[in-house]
Amino acid sequence: MAHLFDLTGRKALVTGGATGIGEGIALALADAGADVALSYRSHQPDATLAAIESKGRKAAAVKADFTGMDEAAAEEVTRFAADALGGLDILVNNAGIIHREESVDMPLEEWRRVLSVNLDSVWLLSQAAGRRMTKQGSGKIVIVSSVLGTQGGLRVPAYASSKHAVLGLTKALCNEWAGQGVNVNAIAPGYTATDNTQALRDDPERSKALLERIPAGRFAEPSEIAGAAVFLASDAAAYCHGSTVTVDGGWLAR
Repeated sequence: MAHLFDLTGRKALVTGGATGIGEGIALALADAGADVALSYRSHQPDATLAAIESKGRKAAAVKADFTGMDEAAAEEVTRFAADALGGLDILVNNAGIIHREESVDMPLEEWRRVLSVNLDSVWLLSQAAGRRMTKQGSGKIVIVSSVLGTQGGLRVPAYASSKHAVLGLTKALCNEWAGQGVNVNAIAPGYTATDNTQALRDDPERSKALLERIPAGRFAEPSEIAGAAVFLASDAAAYCHGSTVTVDGGWLAR
């Protein structure tokens, strides 16, 4: 059974892979045998690259700002990964940002900035990777959404909208590419100890309210989201198309 989760020889690109959930996924894919390229914006990737290489895998990193990404930039990122690793079998669309503000006060530029990173770049990178994968007749695309892909949240209208949208994108791409050997699926993490939740975790009142709502009684560690990505990137998920794997400590069951 273990061989179903073996990623030896696979080539993966993880966006936002130098920190948080992305780093957890990058390291877990390497543990499973994959060579890993990652994109980063501000967090330096050296420690993550060293950790991947210590597992005997190839590692590479490309600096990229996904705000205002266009087709050429998306192609450049995917081509970098394919050239550095010798192919591209797995794309994990993890990079994302959040902006918290009362909806009546939120500037249009902030709305557009969040949607640009969380939705537009996911579409463009999936499209660029999908061209390669459909041509080779195989590939795995994993899109990181959120529990707010099915809920509204508080003071995060752009983030919630983007995370709803990428679940629709997951299903749309599945319908086109499943018959061509490409699996497109999503992960919906719950509240995880990352930079995006730092403000919530630093607020005693908000943190208490969240923890009381989570049946597991704690925030997730980034590494605890990674198992779902390994599963969806592996042969164990060969018949998973358009699915969303929720990893939320029971949040949505409450």
